[in-house]
Amino acid sequence: MKGIIVREPGGSDQLELTDLPIPTLSDGELLIKVETAAVNRTDIVTREGKSGYAKSAILGVEVAGIVEKTSETSHFKIGDRVMGLVNGGGYAEYAVMPANRALKIPDNLSFEEAAAIPEVFLTAYQTLYWIGKLKRHETVLIHAGASGVGTAAIQLAKQVSDAKVIVTAGSKKKLEFCKQLGADILINYKEQSFDEEVLQATDGEGVDVILDFIGASYWEKNLASIKKAGRWVLIGVLGGAVVEKVNLMELMAKYVQLSGTLLTPRSDEYKADLTKEFAEVVMPHLERGNIKPIIDTVFPIEEVATAHHYMEENRNIGKIILRQSL
Repeated sequence: MKGIIVREPGGSDQLELTDLPIPTLSDGELLIKVETAAVNRTDIVTREGKSGYAKSAILGVEVAGIVEKTSETSHFKIGDRVMGLVNGGGYAEYAVMPANRALKIPDNLSFEEAAAIPEVFLTAYQTLYWIGKLKRHETVLIHAGASGVGTAAIQLAKQVSDAKVIVTAGSKKKLEFCKQLGADILINYKEQSFDEEVLQATDGEGVDVILDFIGASYWEKNLASIKKAGRWVLIGVLGGAVVEKVNLMELMAKYVQLSGTLLTPRSDEYKADLTKEFAEVVMPHLERGNIKPIIDTVFPIEEVATAHHYMEENRNIGKIILRQSL
């Protein structure tokens, strides 16, 4: 089969399409004929050699495709259309997926749309509900609102919790798209001080939950934006990982719950449990169409370097998809 590997840690020029053996199955796994895969920030971090949890020489952590072969304990059958998280290996013609992390693709969704679901929607669900404990009618601040996880989180917060959603993004186009998804308050972080806008929108109280992709550069403004006893979930460090001169008393005085998380390095059991709950709570919304996967661009897999570069420039609204065209 053909697959994408990284020759040496570095830039997108290190990505190579090469011949590889078709993976073999273990008990409880599915062999998927991959139709589409999605590009994620974790793929870029892995390509650069900055992550220590990649288990496969082939990039890619989520796919959509057709079950080619099943193990004896699987309840899926050959020919089923499925999507889900894989432990690497997604940028290839075939990939192995644990059966307990596979989701049947609803009839109303294409393979491109299906590949846009697992990583971002499971991440958004995990951060909003398992960690952020978002309740109905609470207020949530979602940074990078037009990103893959951001667009998923906006929809989940509105459709599942009827929450008040405040988003930040860096352009009028991105903010307008967030509004179409259900965002209530739109903040252009390049032109506005988001903490001032948040406090104005919440009568000075702040938000119940913050979904933070940015990290260090937003530290002070996030602290000002969060309500007493608010839950602040850190899932990215696009604005830096090191905060200088942190005053812990400021966190204590507001009794803030600050949590950090990543999904990719979590255990298979954790991802299976998350997938099961997601299927029960969110899949009906996807089947009805009131929650939708958001796709920015679909690239043929041969153009994977261009796709990575596109993400690194933060040009996308929603997901970047790779389509098998070999």
